[in-house]
Amino acid sequence: MTLKRTEVEKIAHLARLQVTADELDAVAGDLTNILDLVAQMESVDTEGVTPMAHPLHMAQRLREDEVTESDQRERFQAIAPATENGLYLVPKVID
Repeated sequence: MTLKRTEVEKIAHLARLQVTADELDAVAGDLTNILDLVAQMESVDTEGVTPMAHPLHMAQRLREDEVTESDQRERFQAIAPATENGLYLVPKVID
């Protein structure tokens, strides 16, 4: 499917895109390629193919759960302006 310049201008207007006259031919070519790809995908026989709810609908490999950093809470709380019972104290934001 080949798009004409007038069709590209109308699409650009509807999409609220500013396309200059110099860009019209390039945009028309890009849109034509996209529409050709969609037509190609529509021509594929998908009879018997079960739809997927998610492209990663399978078991994921997970990494081992292991500690990679040491506990430095005491060090960081020592330099904090205010702490209490292991928590950072901050000014009240909402009244």
